[in-house]
Amino acid sequence: MTPTIDPGNRHFLVVVAEESKAVVYRRATLNGPLQETTTFENAAARLKTGEILADKGGRSFDSHGHGRHTMANEKVDPKKHLAEQLARDVSEYVTADVHKGTCRGYALVAAPKFLGMLRAELARHTPMEPYATADKNVVGQAKAVIEKLLAKS
Repeated sequence: MTPTIDPGNRHFLVVVAEESKAVVYRRATLNGPLQETTTFENAAARLKTGEILADKGGRSFDSHGHGRHTMANEKVDPKKHLAEQLARDVSEYVTADVHKGTCRGYALVAAPKFLGMLRAELARHTPMEPYATADKNVVGQAKAVIEKLLAKS
């Protein structure tokens, strides 16, 4: 038997994010005041790609023949990989709240480049769609700015 959830404990989540930081807010009602609950940091996203990579790949001999080639994997962008990890972390947090049954719905406010990553990650883990989305980078701005932005959508 699953435990019943107190209706007063149910809430809405608002995720405000960019590639280097995500802040999750909670609100009791759809238009209620925002209360900050969790912050996710990705400090490496602000670094240059060369500062993230420890060193370059070495060189290796082919297993057949006499050729040599680099071991560098140039297909993986480390900044993109770190942004995807941040999106996964945020997604796991929201998904856990949805599966507990305490989340009535969630809204996403994110920088346009990061919004797609975040939506894709959430779609993979939860059947619930966001009740509102905004493709604006407002991380670090006042709660009133975020509330006003959500009221428009």
